[in-house]
Amino acid sequence: MLKLEHVSKVYRAQDVQTAALDDLSLEVAPGEFLAVMGPSGCGKSTLLNILGLIDSPTTGEYWFMGEDIARLGEADLTLRRRAGVGFVFQNFNLIDDLNVAENVEVGLIYRRVPAGERRRRVAAALERVDLSHRAKHLPKQLSGGQQQRVAVARALVSDPKVILADEPTGNLDTANGDAVMQMLSGVARSGTTIIMVTHSEAHANRADRVVHMLDGRFVDSTEV
Repeated sequence: MLKLEHVSKVYRAQDVQTAALDDLSLEVAPGEFLAVMGPSGCGKSTLLNILGLIDSPTTGEYWFMGEDIARLGEADLTLRRRAGVGFVFQNFNLIDDLNVAENVEVGLIYRRVPAGERRRRVAAALERVDLSHRAKHLPKQLSGGQQQRVAVARALVSDPKVILADEPTGNLDTANGDAVMQMLSGVARSGTTIIMVTHSEAHANRADRVVHMLDGRFVDSTEV
């Protein structure tokens, strides 16, 4: 489903050259729940940006849903990202002035989904994360755990093939973190591919496989 072949990412600023990713190869199966671990600055976020079609490799190939997209232009990458990828962030990234339902709906508006279909999808996504009763609340009226569940609903509403989660429990207490992990595990069991960056060993062990990164390379891969 997702396949990296000898991917490197180099950033250049004046005379300084930094290799964020160094000759990475990785294959992620449909429906797999993959956790990525490693110290800060090891390349985890760069990896997610490439997998999520936000950035492109400097060298190497990336196959997304069977298509080599490494050389596609920004417009084509945007179309594929909107159609196939959902994102969950550590800081929730909700829009303060929109209520819960409107926050979940935003991505569908960008995709020009008709209003009736948007309402149906939003209702289904909120029910899936048990927040239908909070649809009209603003983010500031929710707990951190509830805000993250809204973020998960927003990722799910477009029925993506892949969800990329960047430290989705990093700002949550233990109980809310465990609840979000339970939710993501359920999403993975339903057939959605999930790739999650985390510093939590316990949460990583909820995945099917854990890969460890160091200095832009994979140094270990373990089946859970």
